[in-house]
Amino acid sequence: MHRLSRRSVSAILHTRGARYRNAAAASITSPVYLPNESSDTKVGWYSVLTGKTKVSLDSLNLKNGMFLGNRYESTAAASDASDPPAEKYEYQAEVSRLMDLIVNSLYSNKEVFLRELISNASDALDKLRFLSVTEPELLKDGVDLDIRIQTDKDNGIVILTDSGIGMNRQELVDCLGTIAQSGTAKFLKALKESKGSGSDSNLIGQFGVGFYSAFLVADRVVVSTKSPKSDKQYVWKGEANSSAYTIREETDPEKLIPRGTRLTLYLKRDDKGFAHPERIEKLVKNYSQFVSFPIYTWQEKGYTKEVEVEEDPADANKDKEDDKTEKKKKTKKVVEKYWDWELTNETQPIWLRNPKDVTTEEYNEFYKKTFNEYLEPSASSHFTTEGEVEFRSILYVPSIAPMGKDDIANPKTKNIRLYVKRVFISDDFDGELFPRYLSFIKGVVDSNDLPLNVSREILQESRIVRIMRKRLVRKAFDMILGISMSENRDDYEKFWDNFGKHLKLGCIEDRENHKRLAPLLRFFSSQSEDYMISLDEYVENMKPDQKDIYYIASDSVTSAKNTPFLERLFEKDLEVLFLVDPIDEVAVQNLKSYKEKFFVDISKEDLDLGDKNEEKEKEMKQEFGQTCDWIKNRLGDKVASVQISNRLSASPCVLVSGKFGWSANMERLMKAQTVGDTSSMEFMRARRVFEINPQHPIIRTLNAACKSSPNDEEALRAIDLLYDTALISSGFTPDNPAQLGGKIYEMMGMAISDKWATPAAEYHQSFVKPNNAEPIEADIVEPVEAGGQK
Repeated sequence: MHRLSRRSVSAILHTRGARYRNAAAASITSPVYLPNESSDTKVGWYSVLTGKTKVSLDSLNLKNGMFLGNRYESTAAASDASDPPAEKYEYQAEVSRLMDLIVNSLYSNKEVFLRELISNASDALDKLRFLSVTEPELLKDGVDLDIRIQTDKDNGIVILTDSGIGMNRQELVDCLGTIAQSGTAKFLKALKESKGSGSDSNLIGQFGVGFYSAFLVADRVVVSTKSPKSDKQYVWKGEANSSAYTIREETDPEKLIPRGTRLTLYLKRDDKGFAHPERIEKLVKNYSQFVSFPIYTWQEKGYTKEVEVEEDPADANKDKEDDKTEKKKKTKKVVEKYWDWELTNETQPIWLRNPKDVTTEEYNEFYKKTFNEYLEPSASSHFTTEGEVEFRSILYVPSIAPMGKDDIANPKTKNIRLYVKRVFISDDFDGELFPRYLSFIKGVVDSNDLPLNVSREILQESRIVRIMRKRLVRKAFDMILGISMSENRDDYEKFWDNFGKHLKLGCIEDRENHKRLAPLLRFFSSQSEDYMISLDEYVENMKPDQKDIYYIASDSVTSAKNTPFLERLFEKDLEVLFLVDPIDEVAVQNLKSYKEKFFVDISKEDLDLGDKNEEKEKEMKQEFGQTCDWIKNRLGDKVASVQISNRLSASPCVLVSGKFGWSANMERLMKAQTVGDTSSMEFMRARRVFEINPQHPIIRTLNAACKSSPNDEEALRAIDLLYDTALISSGFTPDNPAQLGGKIYEMMGMAISDKWATPAAEYHQSFVKPNNAEPIEADIVEPVEAGGQK
């Protein structure tokens, strides 16, 4: 046993101390204290839900908005003189557990206090239900098993009552006086040690810090509890800044409860917003919606009734004059407000039901309600995983991508709701349960193996979470594969339009699942320009002697199908994939192969189409080898080499990328990056190979020029223009577009010079003096009369 100083215990309470596990609450037919005009208190036992007892609305003080029995602040201010003296106790804690609480800081959000207290109450009810199997007398008072929450927003009070197992004096000392000691953990341990007892009780919490989460929002907490095994009721009182607590016996008959526990929280000044009924209802629905016991909250309601309206004097005189007119009383509708218990939670979560018993309509309704969707999902999967890790889950594939969220690289979503034993933990994840490329998947996951105080660090390091992630990802792929195998091709086309980029991102980030991702990809091709095909369809259409999967990356299908790289492949009827999305090229490069067929970029050097003729290539190199060297000397460092092409049939030349460098499409994308690294630009694009078509007339003409007049200025300028044109047709961007335009204009001028000129134009042009022409002296001619002589 360790004695703690006042400062130490204060730190414990602020870090959310120990969880009590012997909680309890009032039943549907529980005592409610109704104040009347004379301020005397009377007790009314009633149940609005069962309708067994009627309560007059006039007996409720509607001006105050609700009733909480006797105002608890009055009893807190001064205790009755007849109460027995309270015994004072010092808190106890194990130093190791205390340090864990301080270092790990279990709670980062104040609103979880209600989740923890409701979990305690649920455990208390579960214990009572379990023990009543062998001890039926524990339920002799007939009070129903439920949880009830009342609030007083004016005074900042929250009262949570359960009708569970309750506690005696010694249990109060043991469970609420020792930090980090779990009554539930002890209960489960006793079950396992006892012979013949089942150990499958569905208790929520197994760590003892939940109760002290009340001090996140409360200055003072009062616990009034009664065990069905004891005739006495005890009251525990503790304050946030105190190192001690008190326990006394309850002697006020008006405050006695049949069984269970009532917690009264006196909220801090800054946290009194938690005492609003709407806030409590929202927290219950968010965190404790699927707790297995009914949770009732005290809510303001209203009903419409008709009341008589006083007649206007003028109308009354009219009625007197006309005796024949039948008099009718005038009424109006008003809303009468009152307070009553309202069931706030659903006791049976859909994922705990047998999938065979759940209809498609129920799955869709749960999806729309949980994720605020208006369209039905494209697919769903309801499954239970057992073995090393046990959890239940329902996953959905949305039918449409969220509006205004185009950044698929953002992994933070609220699409997966994690529950631990039906208690909501969090929906704020950063890739722990699903990789970011599958962040569009929505669903719920309920685990029995994770602790309730799940933090980001625990999720990242937990082996259980890693196993859960693998199985969730596998189920997600099964759903998507099911959509792709649908008889209606439009189903998967719609999915691909919405989430295709996510799967391509998965090819980059998730190497382990390449075999699952690749069959789901879709691309346009040279033989399918109007609709996308799968890689399976491409492989099925491959030629018998085709060894590789060919692709070309471009900015559109139109530019891809008109590229000169396709000429020979078109002739050989080889299909080429068109990668028109910016992410496509990187995704395919990361896949590397599919069904033992390698991906080959037809815009890269050393393209092998499987029809090499070494003897013919040797002849071509002998004939055009000198021309290749001549062109290389002219172009200099612009190209790495000049080679004979085996991919061209109609174009004179093409500029291909180095085998390990960027393609023209990738170079274009990298230039467009806002924060791109320009230092690597030159290195990655340095190697370019200029390939010439020896069958083309232009190349044959240049070959003749190389042999006859290699220094001819027009032939050298033709090489420059040929290179610049190949630069554009191959998808690259010229360094000096204006200079290229000047060369084209000059060639056009030479080609069309004097071709369509008229005599009048020639006559006019003869009088046009060039800018650089020298002045000519004119001859003087004397005038001569017509028909005369000089």
